[in-house]
Amino acid sequence: MTPAVSHYQAVFGGGNLQIILPRAVADMTGAMCNTADNPYLRDAVMTATPEQLQLMLYDGAIRFASQARDALDGKDYETSYLRLTRAQHIILEMQNGLDYEVNRPLCERMAAIYNFLYGKLLDANINRDIADIDDALKILRMERETWQILVDKVNHLRGGDPDEGPPATEPTEEQPVGFSARC
Repeated sequence: MTPAVSHYQAVFGGGNLQIILPRAVADMTGAMCNTADNPYLRDAVMTATPEQLQLMLYDGAIRFASQARDALDGKDYETSYLRLTRAQHIILEMQNGLDYEVNRPLCERMAAIYNFLYGKLLDANINRDIADIDDALKILRMERETWQILVDKVNHLRGGDPDEGPPATEPTEEQPVGFSARC
């Protein structure tokens, strides 16, 4: 089961994928909202591929870590704590979704990355250190960019529109592209 699918409490039955939405999710500010009140979010989750759901997890982790960074910079320690905790939970969900039966070596490498990210976010939360958040954000953005490239390739192989979903950013010499894949 992919991290995104486990995150959205997917239940496999009879070869069909039935997605059960969580009762509440965070909006752009991190505040909890009922998914029934947010038809856009509900539709986005219901129509997304597992690869797109993984991108949503990366986007959420990046968003919450960035919000935590801004809050910490503004000495708003409560908001920083809440946003870092949200990012940590997303990282844990991605780690818990690794399927070691599919590709053990790759999953072990991904688990090491997720452990590092979780540790950086935890250290940032404990020590109120913006540098730790920056380290985590750099890796999260690299992994998200890599995942976007993978989604584009999968869409192309499926005959779909490679431009579906969020646009991939062009790598620069300062920002090398990492490798991550679903395992």
